[in-house]
Amino acid sequence: MDWKKINHIAFDADDTLWSLEAQFWEIERRFLALLAPYGSADALAEKLVAVERGNHPVYGYGVKSFTLSMIETALACSGGRIPAEDVGRILDFGKTLLNAPVIPFADAEPLLAFLCRRCRLIVATKGDLLDQERKLKNSGLLGYFHHIEIMSEKKTADYRKLLKHLDASAQEFLMVGNSMSSDILPVLELGGSAIHIPAPVPLRYPDAPADIVSPRLLTLGSLAELFRLVSQKL
Repeated sequence: MDWKKINHIAFDADDTLWSLEAQFWEIERRFLALLAPYGSADALAEKLVAVERGNHPVYGYGVKSFTLSMIETALACSGGRIPAEDVGRILDFGKTLLNAPVIPFADAEPLLAFLCRRCRLIVATKGDLLDQERKLKNSGLLGYFHHIEIMSEKKTADYRKLLKHLDASAQEFLMVGNSMSSDILPVLELGGSAIHIPAPVPLRYPDAPADIVSPRLLTLGSLAELFRLVSQKL
C-alpha cells in the first residue's frame, strides 16, 4: 500500500462508521418470535434470508426491503393466515429500525477530523437513498465528507464509475469497510487499496472469505487502530 499516492479515502457507512447489524439481528429475533406458531426459528430464518435475497434485485437493500421481505415471509409461512394486526407489528419493526438513533463508533469523528485535513473523504455505501441520507445527517459526520455515493450495488463497475466521478485513479483510492465482498474485493480488483475492519457483530449474510493476501490490503480490528496507523502514515 503506497500511502504517498493515496489522496481519496472512502468509508462504508453501516457497521463501519456506526453499528447497524445488531439492530437487524434484534428485529429478526422479534420477528421469529411473532411467527413461532408457523414454524421453527431455524426454518423461518432460512425462509426470510431466501426471500430477502430474491427481493434484492427488485427492492434493493436496506430497511424497507427488509420489512417487505418480512411481510412476504410471514404470508408465505402462515399460508396467508397471519392476522392483520401481526402484519402491523411487522411494519412497526421496520419503523423501529428506520427511527433508531445513529451513534457513531467512538473513534469515528476524531479519525475523520484528522483525515479530512489531509485528503478527500468519501462515503461509499449502498442501500435505500432516503434512509442512508437520514443516517448520515443524524450521525453528525456529514460535514467531514467531500462526496457521498449511495449505490444500489457495490461491484467493480460501481467503484469504477465512482473513481471517474472523483477524477481519481485507483492508485489514489483507499476503501475502508467491513464487507469483503462489497467493500474490499471490488476495489482490489480495480488496483486500489483497502482496509478491512470486520464488524463487531456477525453479518446476517455469508461474506467472501477474509483470507485474501494482497500488498494493497490491511485488516485492522477497529477505527482506533486505523487512527493510529494514519497518524503515522499521513
